[in-house]
Amino acid sequence: MTDIPVTLITGGGSGIGAATARQLLAKGQRVAVVGRGQERLDRFAKEVGEPADLLTIQGDAGDWDVVQAAVAAAVERFGRLDAVVANAGWATHDDIAEGDPAGWREMVLTNVLGPALLIRAALAELKRTKGRIVLLGSVAGHAYSAGNIYGITKWAVTGLAENTRRQVTGDGVGVTLVSPGRTETPFWDAYGALPDGVLLTADQVADSIVFALAQPATVDVNTIIIRPIGQPV
Repeated sequence: MTDIPVTLITGGGSGIGAATARQLLAKGQRVAVVGRGQERLDRFAKEVGEPADLLTIQGDAGDWDVVQAAVAAAVERFGRLDAVVANAGWATHDDIAEGDPAGWREMVLTNVLGPALLIRAALAELKRTKGRIVLLGSVAGHAYSAGNIYGITKWAVTGLAENTRRQVTGDGVGVTLVSPGRTETPFWDAYGALPDGVLLTADQVADSIVFALAQPATVDVNTIIIRPIGQPV
């Protein structure tokens, strides 16, 4: 079994997940990406030259069977698993007073249950490799915003990160919460427009994820909050 690191990324077909996968592949590492849309996964694979070090897996990151199968596929293909990045997430862009509850369930399942399922499915392998877990949170999970349902899901991810760290640090597994502010990604497609002001790029957020993954075995960077200049909260 080769010692070249293997990372599994959910929501890896576009945005921050795809940017992270590109950076890791450029470093000579091996990457498995999970995404809902096969067309988007195929497009991403073609963009990076369809390397042998990339495995794409179509499926819902909020589905336990899919997540278990993705972890098993990565280990079968590459022989090990060194890190997972729980990146899959989306927003209904509404609030608790006037929002449409029809979309809330799926958002909660993706944003909150999805990362928990990934941790559960991958933990045995990560204990073997003394690996790392990166959870994609949000500034919305640290700063209150009136009625923000998406923010509630990201507060849950903030708690999940620290609860998980306390569970696994004795096993040599690192846990990092990366919480970006406004970022130019497909996240805003459902909103209809990008927000005003300076936005982070997906690559800038990916830089922080890759930084966390590259730490020495004895170093555990726990929380990274990254905002674009000009974002006050």
